[in-house]
Amino acid sequence: MSDDGTAGHASATAGLSDLDTGPGRLANRLDTVDLAAGTPDDEQPFAELGLKADEYARIKDILGRRPTTAELAMYSVMWSEHCSYKSSKVHLRQFGDLPPSDALLVGIGENAGVVDVGDGYAVTFKVESHNHPSYVEPYQGAATGVGGIVRDILTMGARPIAVMDSLRFGRADAPDTARVLPGVVAGVGGYGNCLGLPNIGGELLFDDCYAGNPLVNALCVGVMKHEDVRLAKAEGVGNKVILFGARTGGDGIGGVSVLASETFDAEGPAKRPAVQVGDPFTEKLLIEACLEIFAADLVTGIQDLGGAGLSCATSELASAGTGGMHVDLDTVPLRDSTLTPAEILMSESQERMCAIVEPAKVADFLAVCEKWDVLATVIGEVTDGDRLTVDWHGERIVDVPPRTVAHEGPVYERPMIRPADLDALQADDAGRLPRPTTAAELQAHWLAVVSSPDAADKTWVTEQYDRYVRGNTVLAQPDDAGVVRIDEESNRGIALALDGNARYARLDPYLGAQLNLAEAYRNVAVSGAKPLAVTNCLNFGSPEEPEVMWQFAEAVRGLADGCRELGLPVTGGNVSLYNQTGDVAINPTPVIGVLGVHEDVRRRIPSGWRKAGETVLLLGATAPEFGGSAWASVVHGHLGGRPPALDLAAERALADLLGALGNQALISSAHDLSDGGLAQGLTESALRHGVGARLRLDGDAFTALFSESTARVVVTTSDPGGVKTTAQWAGVPVTELGTTGGDALVLDGLLELPLTEVRAAWTATLPALFGGPEHGTTFTVPAGTVPTS
Repeated sequence: MSDDGTAGHASATAGLSDLDTGPGRLANRLDTVDLAAGTPDDEQPFAELGLKADEYARIKDILGRRPTTAELAMYSVMWSEHCSYKSSKVHLRQFGDLPPSDALLVGIGENAGVVDVGDGYAVTFKVESHNHPSYVEPYQGAATGVGGIVRDILTMGARPIAVMDSLRFGRADAPDTARVLPGVVAGVGGYGNCLGLPNIGGELLFDDCYAGNPLVNALCVGVMKHEDVRLAKAEGVGNKVILFGARTGGDGIGGVSVLASETFDAEGPAKRPAVQVGDPFTEKLLIEACLEIFAADLVTGIQDLGGAGLSCATSELASAGTGGMHVDLDTVPLRDSTLTPAEILMSESQERMCAIVEPAKVADFLAVCEKWDVLATVIGEVTDGDRLTVDWHGERIVDVPPRTVAHEGPVYERPMIRPADLDALQADDAGRLPRPTTAAELQAHWLAVVSSPDAADKTWVTEQYDRYVRGNTVLAQPDDAGVVRIDEESNRGIALALDGNARYARLDPYLGAQLNLAEAYRNVAVSGAKPLAVTNCLNFGSPEEPEVMWQFAEAVRGLADGCRELGLPVTGGNVSLYNQTGDVAINPTPVIGVLGVHEDVRRRIPSGWRKAGETVLLLGATAPEFGGSAWASVVHGHLGGRPPALDLAAERALADLLGALGNQALISSAHDLSDGGLAQGLTESALRHGVGARLRLDGDAFTALFSESTARVVVTTSDPGGVKTTAQWAGVPVTELGTTGGDALVLDGLLELPLTEVRAAWTATLPALFGGPEHGTTFTVPAGTVPTS
């Protein structure tokens, strides 16, 4: 798992410049291992690079001397919160303690988890954050977030086949949201579209808490055969270390590893490292070269260069292997000849990979790279022993035990305390808020909820993404889950969903994480797939705040307990901390991804109503539950009370039922009920194909429409008796709501909502806020943002 966030002080590379021009004898000479041993009192800018005094002292104890400037650079990025997980490790161990799963082939610890999906196929998937870089430079921050997660999937030996994104911004009408959001959406779409990867779903949500701290979480999924799985380790003394892909430049020096490890102040990040610059066309060539290299069995280990760049790739490969490694740093191809050794080691320039290759296979490896116009250079070799050494023009500048860099960094058990305002927040029951008292008010609240920025039509975003490139997309937004065919003969496929309700997590982080898991699980099941495994992106404020640390620990505990009850393994994921401006943290936002398998995607279940005369059924039970609801937030600007109750046994029963109904072709559509309750579900189901319905809501219509009780799905069927019989077998309550047809949503004796009116409200929101054909222009990619290889 990896993470993202800030460290330090003044300019793009302030701490780095101090390394080479700072106080002491280092100003005008190369800082070698011998020099470091002989100058123990030379001052070093460890604090500017984000290291604490005790951490710096520990580095000196490990080495038996002060570190060289290059070693200091390596430790500073690898011991950052982003790379080392020093605040979260003690809690994340709960995921490793889950019961073993027969489906899990590779778990936590590699670049991405791998799951058996049948017929000899394996799927690897993971979600990661690029939050802080996307605030500093929205287009490139988001684009390189996509590029990085794609390379994580590629390093496992898989062909990437689809991406998803989960996005959160400040208030929708805030000026800074208008700056950040269009660039982020353009970056996600631009990079993914150029790679030829369909974007099959995700989220777009808004809240004041994300002002200054937008969340950009990107997921990628890839497919391979079981025997094609690759691991990140350097084995075999004498094997060559080959760096291939783009040249190394000054973009991204200290990038995400620095940006994700401290809070922003009121003006933004205190230090502004150069955000990575992406080149998707180089990455596309890199993907094809890697897949050919894998097919020819030319590597014994492989690692991408993301956060911490060469520092990460070399130390992690050596640490996971059986020996050491030596690198000649001056052989690294550069875009900027003025880069210092420390800068080369810290640079997070994109589209780079590092491979371990047997000497006899080097020529073939280089030939494949040349075929795909991918630059490849032998920069070192695997050595006997347990040291990672780096030379610069014949001088030794790094000599470290690689495990101390990559896997034995600081581990903190930070103080935790339950937030002081939580009791009052939970006691502020949303059920006491004023409710609509007339049919006209009920209709007004309905339209307000479905036209709010969170619930409104997302076409403004998704039309910028190619959802169907490669020809295997079966379902994509606005369906509840993305579904992709992985085998054209058997029609075997996978389903994916990403969900993360931060309002629930703010009210109860333990329960909120489980509710997010349940929603993603339900969305996969709604497509007819069987849920198999979980990834996660845990977005929180500063771990140095005890209340934030309590929220994080509770969310991890909740997710682990929920996965245990649902029988799902956690395959890996990401922790993003320091999402905070000053002392104002974001709401805890655990984004949960669930992967499911389809035996035959031709039996998938879409979400929209397609024809008249079908029976509309509600599966599951409804209670008056409004804490953290969309209705309370949109209509009253309120966040308080308790989140909806959770029954994971009911979620499992509902998922089993949906699988059975899909296999028997008993239902023609299914739509999850979550944010916005039944009002939102009915709206989206009807508007998908312009088919209305006449419905009866027994009891309290307000509760029926706006409650967000869990384990509920709306389905349509031409065989209601068959569905009810099967539901009875599964132990799932069924309520008959009415019949599809007409051009309105009609609640008998109460109100009639013409679909034209609903559609007008639902579709107008985002274009009015962010531009479109009728409202101005959208984001234009800035010139000169693609590096020259």
